[in-house]
Amino acid sequence: MGDVLAGIHATWEFESDSVLIRFERGIRTPKLFQAIGERRIPLEALASVTLTPGKRGTVVLHAIPRPGADPLMEAAAGQLRDGSDPYRLVLPAEREVLAEYYADELRVLLLPEAKVPAEKFLVAAPSAPLQFKAYDGKASFDGARVSFRWFWTGASSAKWKAGDQSFPVQELNGVEWRSPDVFDGYLRLLRREGGAGGGLTPYSGPPQPAQADQDPAAVVFGLGYGPVHESLPFAAAVLGAVRSGSASPGGVVAVEAAPVPVAVPVAGRRDPADIAERIRHLGDLREAGLVTDEEFAAKKAELLAEL
Repeated sequence: MGDVLAGIHATWEFESDSVLIRFERGIRTPKLFQAIGERRIPLEALASVTLTPGKRGTVVLHAIPRPGADPLMEAAAGQLRDGSDPYRLVLPAEREVLAEYYADELRVLLLPEAKVPAEKFLVAAPSAPLQFKAYDGKASFDGARVSFRWFWTGASSAKWKAGDQSFPVQELNGVEWRSPDVFDGYLRLLRREGGAGGGLTPYSGPPQPAQADQDPAAVVFGLGYGPVHESLPFAAAVLGAVRSGSASPGGVVAVEAAPVPVAVPVAGRRDPADIAERIRHLGDLREAGLVTDEEFAAKKAELLAEL
């Protein structure tokens, strides 16, 4: 089509095989839109298109993605509020006729399999590197591995005992994101381990704790920690990497990088004040009976070795 439809917070550019969505930057634009910047949505990634009345003299053009087509929406799992849905274009009511025209044009171009879940992601995931601060730690993703570095002010004793974590993408099975807009929000990595014949099987080690604050493979959110515009693109990027690196023809797992051990402390010299604070916190845990003398001595030696 090659036409442009400008709405509130976003502009849609219609092309023969895709829709390019460019999000506005401004104080009233949802932060998630600003973080995304722009997205190209292939027509094969769409299931349907609707046009409905909006609030306060507006109409809403809504392109609904196919299940399994977009890592961002898969990670969100229906938890996004309408105002933060990147597939909704809000327009002034006077543009309803024009919006209806484009809605009809898109419907004509939808593929016969539009209602069938996509076998792979068709929309690009957010690009790494990405990072954000959760309540109990800092989460980082460099495209190959996810790292959690715990904050002594928020991390549970279980996470302190486990130490900072590093998870190669090849050892992950998926991501679970619970919105920070609800109580007990978190981001949890779903793990798997190497199986026979070089393949990967679902994780069969110790069961992951039900509570995210006790799970070293999860970070928890809180007021001002892990906001949607930071934690959701992060979750989507990890999910995109997991899916793209886990499936290949014939069911063979595609592993391009060498496996990296889990729970590897962050390399490099550390701030002495940070190390001292961690040792002090370990001492408090020992006094409370949550850490044995042997565990305290071993962890203290490990921390001192990082100086």
